[in-house]
Amino acid sequence: MSEARTIAAPEPNTETQTFWDAAENGKLMIMKCKDTGKFYFYPRARSPYTLSDNVEWVEAKGTGEIYTFSVMKRAKIEYAIAYVKLDEGVTMMSNIVDTDFDALSIGQKVKVVFKPTDGGPPVPMFTPA
Repeated sequence: MSEARTIAAPEPNTETQTFWDAAENGKLMIMKCKDTGKFYFYPRARSPYTLSDNVEWVEAKGTGEIYTFSVMKRAKIEYAIAYVKLDEGVTMMSNIVDTDFDALSIGQKVKVVFKPTDGGPPVPMFTPA
């Protein structure tokens, strides 16, 4: 396990404010196209499936699996970045934290944790489940 690194504060905008407000309360939010019933991530006001604004925020379970990852060993403070496929089917890029990076594997089950940032809302990251 590596020491913690400083995470820059995100800059919420009108499309992502709900996501960051939920993160403050320990909730991982994703969006759903109400026309197709499909989930999507990154937050945006229009469905990537229909381009309709008939969308809604839903709370994700916060669990999934590592789709792929890379460990940054040459960084000042070692860290792991990954694509995590959530149980809802969407894939999000995030960090894997609070674990031995040498023990990570593709397909490994993970769960969301929220890590503090440098003066902003916490950021969702993942740790082995």
